Amino acid sequence: MDLSPFLEPSRRLGLVLTEDRLESLKAFGTALYERNEVVNLTRVPFEQCAVRHFLDSVLIFRLLPSGARVLDIGCGPGFPSWPLALVRPDLSVTALDSWRKGLDFLREHPLPNLEVMEGRAEELGRQESYDVVTGRAFAPFAVQAECSAAWLKVGGAFVPFRTPVERGTAESFRGEGLGLQLETVEASSLPDGAGERLFPVFRKVSRTDRKYPRRWAEMKSRPLA
Repeated sequence: MDLSPFLEPSRRLGLVLTEDRLESLKAFGTALYERNEVVNLTRVPFEQCAVRHFLDSVLIFRLLPSGARVLDIGCGPGFPSWPLALVRPDLSVTALDSWRKGLDFLREHPLPNLEVMEGRAEELGRQESYDVVTGRAFAPFAVQAECSAAWLKVGGAFVPFRTPVERGTAESFRGEGLGLQLETVEASSLPDGAGERLFPVFRKVSRTDRKYPRRWAEMKSRPLA
């Protein structure tokens, strides 16, 4: 696997990786696409993996406090959780999804600071125990915010991976009862026209009302504004 499209942009971000970690990235990517021939784990072409999976996943790394407990909701086969855990060994990362095939692959590539959890965020009820909750746009913005808020400690941050067209949605979102308050909005570009990422940072300023998150169907049909 060619990591050159990942290397220079990641250095510009301030991320310096050892040869061992680069080899681990290559091995993970190679294994992902070998499994992808039998199980549909990703639609991203192999030659774009270094940018659209690895680089995309680590764009957020400077927004994560040292030693933070991080929850990735909707991780699939491990993005952004696996690359983040690899490049930031100080973090304690939990990868959460209900999709067993993706988690089966992820469990085959353990990292000492990565926990794999199976289930649905809105059903597990493990409230207010993480410093940062993120996820690569696994649902519409309001649904992602509602699924994420109850997992955050007061003082923690909800930092989703979104797109620039959603800036207005993020800036106008109030989500009354979730305890979230918009603090800042960061943006990053991927090279070679691979797109842009928007990272709205919502601080958890008060406890989330116990009625949230609601059932999935209710969140989808009556999203918070």
